[in-house]
Amino acid sequence: MNDFWGQPISIYTRAQALADGVLVDLTDTARTYGFKIPMACTSAVWHTVAWAEHIEQRKADSTGQSTTGRLHDVLTMARLAADAAAKAGASVVQFEVLMVPVEGRSTTPVAVSLRLVVSGGDDGEPVLTLMLPGED
Repeated sequence: MNDFWGQPISIYTRAQALADGVLVDLTDTARTYGFKIPMACTSAVWHTVAWAEHIEQRKADSTGQSTTGRLHDVLTMARLAADAAAKAGASVVQFEVLMVPVEGRSTTPVAVSLRLVVSGGDDGEPVLTLMLPGED
């Protein structure tokens, strides 16, 4: 490849993205939902799922929301979507999860679109990345 393209100007690895917080490692939790390969989500997805940091903004929180519960919903729907994608031979699948918005005072869930992508990790091994539509 270097003969054709030349030396890379810069390389940013998945390991660096995990260390920097650009990606959040979900591997251990995802394994309990049947995922067999490493999984991470983008920081934007994590800020959509994570609830604890928003409780201060919502002093009278009575929604019954928690990061653990929201992550359960996301990984359950991701697993169902991954199974369907695998049967179709697809490496990318988009799905929706109902979540109460973290911003504002609404207690009505809205559909949040997410994408699950299987690709090659730093050493070409299969990895999963959960992201918002439009993220790469």
